[in-house]
Amino acid sequence: MEFTKNDLNKTLWVKPEILEKKRNWYKIDAEWKTLWKIATDITVRLMWKHKAYYNEFWDCWDFVVVSNVDKFVVSWNKLQQKNYYRYSWHKWHVKQKTLEELLIKSPEKAIWFAVRWMLPKNKLRDRRMKRLKLFTKESDKYNNLNLQTI
Repeated sequence: MEFTKNDLNKTLWVKPEILEKKRNWYKIDAEWKTLWKIATDITVRLMWKHKAYYNEFWDCWDFVVVSNVDKFVVSWNKLQQKNYYRYSWHKWHVKQKTLEELLIKSPEKAIWFAVRWMLPKNKLRDRRMKRLKLFTKESDKYNNLNLQTI
């Protein structure tokens, strides 16, 4: 289909009722996948970039369920090289953790941080992050839903 000047000037508008009906649940198994591959798959689904009518100011309302988050793979020496910083707003109170320390304490946080940093920094980021569900093993909680596996 060729676009003319008239077509490019029209704004695409999808009614909220249609968007509500098209809410999808996606399931990702993180076992033997790299951290950044998992994070990019999640961000594409949360931002709705895989849809034909993507727009950056629309919220897509799609959910992503990730299982086996403690079994992902990290390339090279990222376990010791990748650092996470936390600042407590006091002078000289910058705390640092490596990816290895973070995986021992809570493996979900590594994927959560990676997805959060990949999403655009706007008002929709917190809403999108609430629709991300992370589990360390197969969860029976979401089995009754129609989940599309990625």
